[in-house]
Amino acid sequence: MSAPGERRLTLRAAQPLYLRIRDQLVADLNGGLFATGSKLPSERELAERFTCTRVTLRQALQLLETDGLIYRENRLGWYVSPPRIRYDPRGITGFMDYVAAQGRVPVTECLHAERRPAGAWMATRMGLDHPEESVFHLQRRRWVDGRPVLVEYNTLATRWCPQLLEEDLNTSLTTLLRERFGLIHSRCELIMHPGIMEQAQADLLQVSPGSSSFYLERLNFGERGQPVELDQEFWRPDALAVVLDAHYPG
Repeated sequence: MSAPGERRLTLRAAQPLYLRIRDQLVADLNGGLFATGSKLPSERELAERFTCTRVTLRQALQLLETDGLIYRENRLGWYVSPPRIRYDPRGITGFMDYVAAQGRVPVTECLHAERRPAGAWMATRMGLDHPEESVFHLQRRRWVDGRPVLVEYNTLATRWCPQLLEEDLNTSLTTLLRERFGLIHSRCELIMHPGIMEQAQADLLQVSPGSSSFYLERLNFGERGQPVELDQEFWRPDALAVVLDAHYPG
């Protein structure tokens, strides 16, 4: 029993091995041992280095992946992540513009484009008059510095831009709509939340099915305040950082 007034001491358990492995790998990355874009040693080699099981090693690697420091290429191994793209959702700026403004190289690849009925869910989401109202549906893949970072689905009201499919869609839609048709977005409603990669999305982004994603959904409104486009983006979780400059009252 402790004497009166004696301070009780709490013994802290040793840090778990997977956290110590994480910290050492962070130190390796900060020290330049692995360059951006380079491949890490195999899981077998790393497990031997740290004298641990593959299960313990993967706990550490998954923490680094969550922090955006490394990423997995499906069936190829682990790589050092480039810096995340910074995105400010308050500005209505196209992907090509805000990526290039950060000194990176953006590429847009249109994989599919068609005119089709909206369907009940899309008609409700976009405020269309009827589920059979036609829309343009685009599937596109976006790249940064030669790495695929997001799969995007754009659904646009055909009555807003009826000649859209005649244009080159391997570019910024924001710029295309403004320069070719004189159309602008006046505002958008934005939804962001974690998601899961489906098989088709995972294949396009070279990750394992079921991997986490960062989901962005924008409902864009036209010059008269009418909903004209729904943009759904599935990002690799290590590729994007949402950044806001907020000010406290007073």
